[in-house]
Amino acid sequence: MTAKTSSTNTMHIGELAERTGLSLRTIRHYDDVGLLPATARTDGGFRVFSEDDFERLMVIKQMKPLGFSLEEMAEILALLAAPEGAAPERSVTLAGFLERAVHQRAKMARNLAQADEFIERLSNRS
Repeated sequence: MTAKTSSTNTMHIGELAERTGLSLRTIRHYDDVGLLPATARTDGGFRVFSEDDFERLMVIKQMKPLGFSLEEMAEILALLAAPEGAAPERSVTLAGFLERAVHQRAKMARNLAQADEFIERLSNRS
């Protein structure tokens, strides 16, 4: 296979890294663990990614700071990709992940507020 240019909606790992702000190492790791398998490889073995891969990686990037494990991320991605009526437990499982994400975000917001208060305290002492 020959690599296509980004104008045909595929990109090499470098472009994907640039667009997402993630390192090449991180993207390779996600490929190696099966979380973001490359759409294809060139004849030379270089990874080629699609716009769908970019979107998937952006979801992974959103999940990462919320503390989801790689296994949980894979499960969430599979649930999000499944059709709405695919399995009755899909909605329940997604609701559980949503509850965890909301809780973790609230915790992060409290930590950020504490950091802001500390910065303000230091600024007032300067």
